[in-house]
Amino acid sequence: MTVPVLTKEQRLEALEQAKQARSERARIKERVQAGELSLADVVAMRDDEVVGKMRVADLIASIPHYGEAKTTRIMEELKISPSRRLQGLGKRQVVDLLERLG
Repeated sequence: MTVPVLTKEQRLEALEQAKQARSERARIKERVQAGELSLADVVAMRDDEVVGKMRVADLIASIPHYGEAKTTRIMEELKISPSRRLQGLGKRQVVDLLERLG
């Protein structure tokens, strides 16, 4: 796969879009941490392009009282890859995740 040749303006626009997407994901994780959004709320939004690209491990870690160790253990128990993103979860994985943490 070849890398497309972009103009300076296209590169700057792509960088700005990526920055906005990261900021949106950060706001969602902050809202989860504050208790404004539940895990089920965020999983329901996984068809959104920005939310769907959030890593499952990052989402779990944003839940209050869940750190790296608990997150890793849960991901292993549910057989979810550490690099898996919300949009890549299977139906069974979603059900298991919500049963465990929902």
